[in-house]
Amino acid sequence: MRTELTKLHKRVGTTFVYVTHDQVEAMTMATRIVVMKDGLIQQVDTPQRLYDYPCNIFVAGFIGTPQMNFINGKLVKNGNGVNFEFQNVSLALPEEKANAPELADYIGQEVVVGLRPEAISDVEAAVAANPEHSFEVNVDVTELMGAEIYLYLTVGNPEEDEDVTSLIARVSSRSQSRAGDKIKVNVDMSRLHIFDKDTERCIIH
Repeated sequence: MRTELTKLHKRVGTTFVYVTHDQVEAMTMATRIVVMKDGLIQQVDTPQRLYDYPCNIFVAGFIGTPQMNFINGKLVKNGNGVNFEFQNVSLALPEEKANAPELADYIGQEVVVGLRPEAISDVEAAVAANPEHSFEVNVDVTELMGAEIYLYLTVGNPEEDEDVTSLIARVSSRSQSRAGDKIKVNVDMSRLHIFDKDTERCIIH
């Protein structure tokens, strides 16, 4: 039905307004999307820009399957750079993000970091090449989706730590990671989003 509606839209050549609660329908059919929450417009943009540059946590979590990972942590000054710290993990921000003027007032403050599942990799070569962007996780569940695997991960020990961070990674179907494994994953920090913890607005992409 999505295909037929898209073909009809192209054939008629006029504006269609399509209302849906299914973000897959919105992403695949629309040329522009209006994301609403409680009757209020959150963001108006193309599907790709909504995915890459969400304006707040709601939009970031609504667009994308599996949804974006959200991690509570703190920005800490580290020499000339800035690290994002959560649990016992410390990740160095890329230079362009660390030096962003929008981030200056948030150093030493708690923020929410957003990471798409595909920005987390279990490829050993990537982990070895970027130790400052890698950390240890527990593999709780794996879901084989055919062309890819979803890894459901936790950071921290649920038997010892009250605060355990849960993550989803979207990795290759060739992945050797299995439930019960303790592995290291690498994060593509260029794809990291930082949100204000109180207002939930995006600070930097």
